[in-house]
Amino acid sequence: MVDSAGGKEKLGYLGLGLMGLPMTKRLLGAGYDVAVWNRSPGKANALLEAGAKAAASPRDVVAHASIIFMCLTDASAVEDVVFGDNGLSGTDGKGKLVVDFSSIHPDKTKSIAARLKAANGMGWIDAPVSGGTKGAEEATLAIMAGGEAADVERIRPYILAMARNFTHMGPTGAGQMTKLCNQVIVGCAMAVLAEATRLAVNAGIDAKRLPEALAGGFADSIPLQLFVPRMAQGIHSPPLGHIHTMLKDLDTVVAVAQDTSTPVPMAALAAQIFRMGKAVRGADADALEIYTLSAPKE
Repeated sequence: MVDSAGGKEKLGYLGLGLMGLPMTKRLLGAGYDVAVWNRSPGKANALLEAGAKAAASPRDVVAHASIIFMCLTDASAVEDVVFGDNGLSGTDGKGKLVVDFSSIHPDKTKSIAARLKAANGMGWIDAPVSGGTKGAEEATLAIMAGGEAADVERIRPYILAMARNFTHMGPTGAGQMTKLCNQVIVGCAMAVLAEATRLAVNAGIDAKRLPEALAGGFADSIPLQLFVPRMAQGIHSPPLGHIHTMLKDLDTVVAVAQDTSTPVPMAALAAQIFRMGKAVRGADADALEIYTLSAPKE
């Protein structure tokens, strides 16, 4: 559906969690017509006040929009929204696109995309994101896409209202595979930076100054600058991301590594650290709370 006055397509957004809420705010701020749905309707209130339209179900979002974005917890949630009662597959989808920001197994993405296409003709782009809640709020996300080139270009102007970097990595599933590579780097970086921060603290060094001291050197990075101060100062609210999300992604890395005969010793170790974090701090804790696992007893 295109607004004849401005040539803009009507949009939908499903899943208004840590990432979905600020990303939708960016779309509204750019002047786009957006219908929203969330399993817990109350999360949509701030968006409705900002001009979003409320939808009663994912199927109703398809009736409003020609491009439907979604960011959901896991593959089970994606399956339910696409094929469940009043799901996306329950109405004609020819000429319409789903852009899935969720992080799920590449093979699962391929399966869901093929089944949806067969069910109602709707196209699919897997477009997982990196940059956390800060990136979502500031529209500085990195988004990696898998799908048809023409579809990727069709959504590019809308994506760039939410992201700084948008890269087409190949056919369906390529975006998810790229995100797994991203999570190997980010998950291991979180674990390593937690070690470095704890070492500094235990040795009596002001860990908050590590980013300043290491800026410009080989150790410098966005994770160093962002994560270490939060760990050192115990800033975990709002979370940059949940422990269960990082663990899910690292477990997927290990599964794909087995399928491709790829050794991933560092990612596998990071997964176990996050598994301990889940057991001690809880699934919904900030991922950076793995730093607290090494805290000395008082």
